[in-house]
Amino acid sequence: MNTTFIYIIIMNIIGFCLIGLDKHRARTRQWRIPEKVLFGAALLGGSAGAWAGMYAFRHKTRRWYFVVGMPLILAVQIGLLWYFLR
Repeated sequence: MNTTFIYIIIMNIIGFCLIGLDKHRARTRQWRIPEKVLFGAALLGGSAGAWAGMYAFRHKTRRWYFVVGMPLILAVQIGLLWYFLR
């Protein structure tokens, strides 16, 4: 398999899990994962996983910067991927 493809899969799993972990910590009133870490994981290639996690766990869906930011990051990443792979 292509190394880039494996990296993207791993980063999306990490993004998904970080959203789920933050939701769990919010429910149990524990220390939360900073939003910049969640966006950082998305920017590093995990935007699809983070976006899916937002709706799977019903977390951060009322924050406009997540609702707009995650799909925007994903669109830019898809555009860059298309540009470099064509």
